[in-house]
Amino acid sequence: MNLPKILPPHLKKQFEQVQSFLKRYTKRAYLVGGGVRDIFLNLEIKDLDIEVYDLNNLEFDKLMKKLGALGVGKSFFVYKYGDIDISLPRIEKKKGVGHKAFEVELCNDEKQASKRRDFSMNAMMLDIFEYKFLDFYGGLDCIKNKKICLIDEESFKEDSLRVLRAIQFSARFGFKIDEKTLFVMDDICLKDLSKTRIFWEFEKMFESKNLPFGLYYMYRLHIFEKLFSSEAKSELFCKTAKELQRSSKSFEKELREYYFLYIVANILSLDLKKFLKSLEVPKHFVRALKNQPFFQGLVSDSELKTIAIDMPICKWLGNYKKGIKQKAQKLDIWDKTFDCGVSVSDVISDGFEKEEIKKELRRRKLKAIYV
Repeated sequence: MNLPKILPPHLKKQFEQVQSFLKRYTKRAYLVGGGVRDIFLNLEIKDLDIEVYDLNNLEFDKLMKKLGALGVGKSFFVYKYGDIDISLPRIEKKKGVGHKAFEVELCNDEKQASKRRDFSMNAMMLDIFEYKFLDFYGGLDCIKNKKICLIDEESFKEDSLRVLRAIQFSARFGFKIDEKTLFVMDDICLKDLSKTRIFWEFEKMFESKNLPFGLYYMYRLHIFEKLFSSEAKSELFCKTAKELQRSSKSFEKELREYYFLYIVANILSLDLKKFLKSLEVPKHFVRALKNQPFFQGLVSDSELKTIAIDMPICKWLGNYKKGIKQKAQKLDIWDKTFDCGVSVSDVISDGFEKEEIKKELRRRKLKAIYV
């Protein structure tokens, strides 16, 4: 495998600089984690993780300073050089509550170091000098079979965040989670996770191409009950999954991260305000999702025009439905609001003032739509 050849230009340059630098000090350094996985998935490589062997932490620190890498997690022996994370191989032992409560020790054995990874597909290694491929836990077979499998049950249970990582990986790649892994995951409590960390994992899922996979495993693993104190009924889950499956190809790129929450919250009849608060979503999610009408089934021209009084249809999260974009373009309300010839100046000239102007303007527009 000619690794530099498949990297984007900016990463190729950084990789070759790190590769040239490290070969003077060690014979063992490996590309690890998601970068190796994404190579075999033929996905765009945006960043890399490299583990360096046969050095102690003091030697490694001096070398990283010489290279010009910045320490971003020194207690975990992690340094950053551009878009490349460079670290020492380690094993982790749980010492407290939370997904960061781990005691870290150096490990100079490739198989043991890769065992700390969450799933087999993330535990593969690629020698950065000779491009020798190491796969101790069947990661390549998992990729070929589109399956997500844990490596070690006991160490897996120590990090509850891995439950959410499995869900977002499933949605991103369209992979099934194997039954043994599901069984272990279902028994893991998620109460030690911060709301911020929960949302970070979900955010990766929101823009995924296989949203029904993510929803299915949220239902199967009782995520709604565990995190949102809300029961997802099977018939509503099936309805939501079909809506996501049918509609995801019609999502507007600019709104893609918002559709999942919009569809799930509305069909499952969740209190959207409470749902968003429970996730501690960023303010732009709240702004995008509030005051968004939801319709079951077909949407009439009059209903579209009513929505367009407040926003162009290109900003409405229900615009994924079949035929909506074409209908809105025909009505000339896709990228502009509906005015029907009623102007603010007309309302003001009739004696309306302050907050009454907006109310009267809306009333006249509604009258024009439904006359």
